[in-house]
Amino acid sequence: MEFNLNHMEASSFYVITNIQMIPLTVKHIRHYITEDEIADEMPIFNISLENITCMKIDNTGWIRVLRFIFSYLLIATLFQLLGTLLLGIDPIDINTEKSSFQELVIVFFDLTGAFAALWLFTVKADNERFRKLGFQTKHFFKEFGSGFGIGAFAIVLGYLLLLGLKDIHYDGIQFDPLEIIISTALFMFVAVSEEAVFRGYVLRNLLISFNKYIALAISAILFASLHLINPHITMMGAINLFLAGILCGIAYIYTKNLWLPIAIHFSWNLFQTLMGFNVSGHDIYSLIEFHATDNNWINGGSFGFEGSIISIGIQVLIILGISLFYKQEKTT
Repeated sequence: MEFNLNHMEASSFYVITNIQMIPLTVKHIRHYITEDEIADEMPIFNISLENITCMKIDNTGWIRVLRFIFSYLLIATLFQLLGTLLLGIDPIDINTEKSSFQELVIVFFDLTGAFAALWLFTVKADNERFRKLGFQTKHFFKEFGSGFGIGAFAIVLGYLLLLGLKDIHYDGIQFDPLEIIISTALFMFVAVSEEAVFRGYVLRNLLISFNKYIALAISAILFASLHLINPHITMMGAINLFLAGILCGIAYIYTKNLWLPIAIHFSWNLFQTLMGFNVSGHDIYSLIEFHATDNNWINGGSFGFEGSIISIGIQVLIILGISLFYKQEKTT
């Protein structure tokens, strides 16, 4: 028996039957859905994943990404420009020093622009629900808590290793509650914006057209490319940013949700600034002050911990750890 569901995407079809069928395996299904989402789309049927055969026949995910990425960059830039002008800052003078609060305002406008672009393309152009980007509430606390712990552990471990190697030297603590609040909000805005764009939209659509390895690589390259204009960028920094794209990408693929990659991204950046590192080349408030013996590829120099070879090693270990964890969890 076959049902035509008018409210489904024109590019998809779903076949439900009570007779024996040859089911598709998970590796054949490139469009990721959850049982909750199926129930939401078809509330009049009581179904489970065991008796539904689903296949995505729209293979234009990469076209969606190509169409989206340039529009996103334009919209986000316009929103950042608006925020800069409202603050009375000359947008042409790139050497203008901004306060942490001004940085927060500009990042908020960037987040607003990103969500405007995402809403325009997800809801209006692609005719999908916004939460399908990866804002499902299921497992929120578990995934966000795990991600926050992963990011914090990675940066603290890197800091302690650099101290042990005597490549950096502790100078003291500069406690400022207001700056901590601003830094927390700023890096949360950054994490939500970039993960929603590069994992929620870009990677999710690339997975429609390519296998997960190619989709991961392309999305990570796009993510790293966005940061190549950051101050003090180095080759080591570019490699680290690419690995960060892979790390957050596998977190998204395994959970089908954004909370784990958002938390890793947020915690990674927040603890970098709290522990005294520059964040992707940006010098922001530091709770702990230190000085480096020399700016080199071990401590990351002016680009921060993301310019360090130690960061590369830690990210590779986390990528392997997440992959092994979810593969083992799947078999149990």
